[in-house]
Amino acid sequence: MSGARPKAVVVDDSHFMRTLLSDMLEGGGVTVVDTAANGAEAVTAVCEHRPDVVTMDLQMPEVDGLEAVERIMADCPTPILMLSAHTADGADVTFEALEKGAVDFFTKPGGEVSTRMSSKEDQLVRKVKAVAEADVSGNSATSTGRTADRSTGGVASEGGEYRDGATVVVASSTGGPTVVESVVSSLPRDADLRVLVVQHMPDAFTSRFADRLDAASEYDVVEASGGDRIGGGEVLVAPGGNHLVVAGAGGGRLRTKLNEDPPEHGVRPAADVTMRSAAETVDGPLVGVVLTGMGADGADGIAAIHDAGGHVLAQDESSSAVFGMPKRAIETGCVDEVLPAGDIPGGVLEAIKLEVNA
Repeated sequence: MSGARPKAVVVDDSHFMRTLLSDMLEGGGVTVVDTAANGAEAVTAVCEHRPDVVTMDLQMPEVDGLEAVERIMADCPTPILMLSAHTADGADVTFEALEKGAVDFFTKPGGEVSTRMSSKEDQLVRKVKAVAEADVSGNSATSTGRTADRSTGGVASEGGEYRDGATVVVASSTGGPTVVESVVSSLPRDADLRVLVVQHMPDAFTSRFADRLDAASEYDVVEASGGDRIGGGEVLVAPGGNHLVVAGAGGGRLRTKLNEDPPEHGVRPAADVTMRSAAETVDGPLVGVVLTGMGADGADGIAAIHDAGGHVLAQDESSSAVFGMPKRAIETGCVDEVLPAGDIPGGVLEAIKLEVNA
């Protein structure tokens, strides 16, 4: 599809929103081949037109967005971008949609019908085009290969002793939430890692994302609030709208702070900010991980981690919904291993294992 106008189906129960979204996409170089007012119509339209991407409203009569995602991924798998309300409730339902196979989401400002959507036109078009490139043939948005052994809290095949005070910084964007959850939930508690997660996501969503990670993992996961101190067995999630900075290290803990410095690569939080500060500050083993996502965030950061003597992993193309961020990281020449999503936790553990002399 590269170089061609992507084809889209627009799904929303509001006629106004369908028209607004269609006009925005057409003006941005996306051909809208059909629209639908509910989930049932959406499934029919998608299976008939075989578009490159679907924009899907969540709350609709008869068949809602969640059920429509499930049916589309079962009958005619297609990259789906959810349109979500910028609320905590909207976040919860959106994460359910991602679990069912949607690739990413976009928040609608000001409720279901708002002319303020036009102020986000460029962002929407970029995200639609990125999602259109996603590979969902194997439902890579939800399938991450190797899974955690939840009964023991980690990757069952891993073992051994680990170096003390290891820090892991994870960068992710489009297609990332389910992969991040799989990675974090697969890390064994006895590795005693300090984990920083930077997932491109708006502020109404990152606290809910942290709650989900906390429920899925043996690690204690919270959204960063500024001035946090993180020790082994703890995970901090960068909040939407703020960069997460490692400001100090000592006594087995990291001291972090938040700032509202300008976005990098058009995003805040940016993984580059967190990774660079970690490379400058962390006093123990350091691992950088770049997962699926569009754009170049993470490339400069992993170069800094590499130069500081850390270990760098990137998700491979076949398991990435969008290979933009890993590809740019790999192009730096600073990535030590390129792994399927399901092998990332094992790669992290291998990087921090104690070397045992025979």
